[in-house]
Amino acid sequence: MTAAELFNLKGRVALVTGASSGLGVRFAEVLAREGAPVALVARRTDRLAAVKARIEHAGGRAIAIAADVLDRKAMTRAFDEAEKAFGSVTILVNNAGVAHSGRAVELSEAEWRRVVGTDLDAVFFWAQEAARRMLAAGKGGAIVNVASVLGFGVSKGTVAYAVAKAGVIQLTKALGLELAFKGVRVNAIAPGWIVTDLNRDYLTSEEGAAITREIPVGRFGEERDLDGALLLLASDAGRFITGATIVVDGGQMVALRG
Repeated sequence: MTAAELFNLKGRVALVTGASSGLGVRFAEVLAREGAPVALVARRTDRLAAVKARIEHAGGRAIAIAADVLDRKAMTRAFDEAEKAFGSVTILVNNAGVAHSGRAVELSEAEWRRVVGTDLDAVFFWAQEAARRMLAAGKGGAIVNVASVLGFGVSKGTVAYAVAKAGVIQLTKALGLELAFKGVRVNAIAPGWIVTDLNRDYLTSEEGAAITREIPVGRFGEERDLDGALLLLASDAGRFITGATIVVDGGQMVALRG
């Protein structure tokens, strides 16, 4: 089998949450480029339409589904619409997430629940729904959760986000263990500092530039730097990998741990 065949996703159907901006757009485009039709899920319909158009212009297939990942009824509808358009979802990329900043002693209950609800609770429920449908279809599949290096080590002002992402890493292990023998692989990607439209202004500032001194490769990551990990975990190239979290951070964690 050639490398192209190993990573090919023809015959698979993907669903990507948070697909209207940032890494979600890149994930959706990469999956579509490798042959999987993609269900794009997010709240902002105008942005979803633009991503859908870009994928189709490049020769891929996609549908746009407006849904809030915290809405369980919307979640069910999203999977139903994806199945109606393309067939059973066999790749889920749990990408939707929110961040926050501020001192732990000043964090409100509402903000804590918003972050943990989106970054951890929703990841579980979407993975659960995907797994149920994959098992019912008898096709198996791959679930890829998006964690963060902050799931391993913390920084000031990120308590809810760090806790949620640490939970995603443990959730990935637990689901990977339970579902492996049924043909559903569950893994995660833990990005470090990746430049996207959402953080570009900060990372290109003087304050952001100082962070690069902590990264052994000497630069921030680019969106394309996650392509390999995504395709490995979504395709047959990773058919013997489950319960794992792949860190993609330019060596930053290695430097911090020594």
